[in-house]
Amino acid sequence: MPKVLVISDSHGLTDELMQVKQRHEQEVNAMIHCGDSELAADSEELKGFYYAKGNCDFEPDMEEEQVVDVEGLRFFVGHGHLLQVKQTLMPIFYRAEETGADVACFGHSHMLGVEKVGDKLVMNPGSCRLPRDREEPTYALVEWTKGERVLTVTYHHMNGLKMDNLEVEMDLGEKK
Repeated sequence: MPKVLVISDSHGLTDELMQVKQRHEQEVNAMIHCGDSELAADSEELKGFYYAKGNCDFEPDMEEEQVVDVEGLRFFVGHGHLLQVKQTLMPIFYRAEETGADVACFGHSHMLGVEKVGDKLVMNPGSCRLPRDREEPTYALVEWTKGERVLTVTYHHMNGLKMDNLEVEMDLGEKK
């Protein structure tokens, strides 16, 4: 089963980010960071990640957004500050639509969440450093069966433990 690691808002964490990366890099097909690492673009911690520049990132080489194809699904990655994610998910949904993405990943709000908007999965892995909606720092794993559009999102504590009652399965339906 293809699997993608999604993390965001690490705000200067280095050891913890490396631990998550090392814990999962052999089991995932891609690693996504939704911005605000506050690390250098070429840092060891960010190597191997598709990265979207956040409002606390100032590296000129960082891209504002990424589009990543993984085993039949397309992921749009943006931090969210340029897409008003604290007010509504519609701008990120429309941007994902423009890029042909199936999944839109963002950070910025420091609040984990996942929902189906139209035929897209829109998700925030929460903050791995400064969560606002809960005390536990989190990241997410997205899994699916290749060739299908039923995705399972599981949220994990930064220590690696799967969070109780934080697993969602979504059927995105037929590709349009």
